[in-house]
Amino acid sequence: MADLLIDKRDVEFVLFDLLKVQDICAAEKYSAFSDDIFEMILSEALKFAETELFPLNLEGDKKGAHFEKGNVSSTPGTKEAYQAFVESGWLTPSESEELGGQGMPHSIMTAVHEMFFAANFPFMCYVNLTHDAAKLIELFGSDEQKRLYMEPMYAGQWTGTMALTEPNAGTDVGAIKTKAIRRDDGNYSIQGTKIFITNGEHDISDNIVHLVLARIEGDPEGTKGLSLFVVPKYRVNESDGSIAEANDVKCFGIEEKMGLHASPTTSMSFGEDGNCVGYLLGQERQGIMIMFHMMNSSRLEVGIWGQGTASASYLHALQYSKEREQGQSISDPDPSKKVPIIQHPDIRRVLLMMKSHVEGMRAMTYYCSYLMDQVAVAEDADEKKRLGRIIDLMIPVCKGYPTEKGVDIAGLAIQTHGGYGFSSEYAVQQFFRDAKVGCIFEGTTAVQAMDLAFRKLAMGKGQVFADFLAGMDDIIAEAKGQADWKAYAEQLEKAKVALADIPAVFSAHMADGRKHFPYLKANLFLETFGDVIVAWFLLRSAFVAREKLNAIFAESGVTEADAQNKFIAENEKAAFYAGKLHSAKFFIGNVIPITMGKIESCKWEDSSAWEIAEGSF
Repeated sequence: MADLLIDKRDVEFVLFDLLKVQDICAAEKYSAFSDDIFEMILSEALKFAETELFPLNLEGDKKGAHFEKGNVSSTPGTKEAYQAFVESGWLTPSESEELGGQGMPHSIMTAVHEMFFAANFPFMCYVNLTHDAAKLIELFGSDEQKRLYMEPMYAGQWTGTMALTEPNAGTDVGAIKTKAIRRDDGNYSIQGTKIFITNGEHDISDNIVHLVLARIEGDPEGTKGLSLFVVPKYRVNESDGSIAEANDVKCFGIEEKMGLHASPTTSMSFGEDGNCVGYLLGQERQGIMIMFHMMNSSRLEVGIWGQGTASASYLHALQYSKEREQGQSISDPDPSKKVPIIQHPDIRRVLLMMKSHVEGMRAMTYYCSYLMDQVAVAEDADEKKRLGRIIDLMIPVCKGYPTEKGVDIAGLAIQTHGGYGFSSEYAVQQFFRDAKVGCIFEGTTAVQAMDLAFRKLAMGKGQVFADFLAGMDDIIAEAKGQADWKAYAEQLEKAKVALADIPAVFSAHMADGRKHFPYLKANLFLETFGDVIVAWFLLRSAFVAREKLNAIFAESGVTEADAQNKFIAENEKAAFYAGKLHSAKFFIGNVIPITMGKIESCKWEDSSAWEIAEGSF
């Protein structure tokens, strides 16, 4: 099991060597922590992921959730794992101690969640939805709602959901038809049908608290007319918080899916018998505003899942390539000598493609979460605003890019396994099936791309994007001054400069009435932006790793190039740092030239997909 989910060395490198998140401990908010405590947290999280969550994930894919007569049975062991998870403090690691949490920095929680996501995303759906629903009640609920619902949810006694989607209202949330009818007691009768509700019904907790988007009778159409309601499966006695009668919330089926078999995707009816009571959360017509409060963190979480999937896929492929013997070495084609497939050039190319993406995406997503920590401790209002805008700019990329690459890298893992990768004997085929929904959850990749192209690029009249790219200049300039890095730095610089032109291209088309053009190119723009960010972090990582590697050489008295190569082959720590250099060079030398072509495509004056008649398809 060791090293099949995440490379803990790289997690610690990104956190402590590249980002230096331990510096946040100087702030009063995080003064109870230290790098030693952070390392202990990471070790315990990885242990739980490897021993509890990953075996449950493999079993859950085979057995799945089961629906019968309105009830859903979870995979055996899920309820026990959830309670162990809660008792270990993993449900509320970043909440305050007053709420039963540990006050953990977001960046450390992100690393922990990568481990958990890599191990078992279906299980983490219970965790994330419960936490996020409880968080919204904490932020917008009344004292009574916090006592009755938030507290048992944070305590792990009850779970939560977000009930948004309807048969005719998916991405178009404003088309929701679920009604909220005022009652004489000041609450509301909820009537409607919701679909694709993750964990809407199950058997791992005694009560399920649904946050339901609905439209109060008489309120306007569209998103502005939506309100949010707390709708428990069972009503709660106000006197002591105990469970009372059923609340006319029913499950009438679960989806048969290509993946995530252990996570029930339910169809739910609210008020079928006219007896479903909902309790307004916040104010009337604040539904979308309240839901969007969790949008950045929720989208980053899904991106971390894509990252975790990519990590597990790579490490499984790496292990297999070291063990599977097939064919002869091109340097020694003796037919009697079979070699592990990692000695074949194309397998090495595929592995380094996977490795470089995993490492670069990890740095990108952890950086975004570390900015959230810096916002939490910043004392200057302008600095908070500046950091917040960088987070807003990065979120669509941190969600869309790793989820798409998670699918790609899972596919490469299958390819590395050959025919065995297509069989159920190996886990990589499950990774591939499970991963695709990450491109859909919390807004599709196209939604992220449109958010980036039409909202985030416009922040500060384009200055936020321009300043972000300018932040890459220092490491590029340093690399250009060194002979062995000059060509790589120049390649990255060309891509960065070309990328900086895209907003002007989009604006020109919008000004000319051709607003379809940015829509056509938005996905490609998100991907190219992700490529450049990943390359930037890989270059930064390489220079930090090189310092570490040179220190090892100096301490060991290894000065000659041949001796250094031999030392790297025999020393695990030196090999790790040397690998960071190769990741950066490979990505910039092999991926970024392709990125240049994609950037040109973003500028290319072709609107065929818009102009073609429907009948011509």
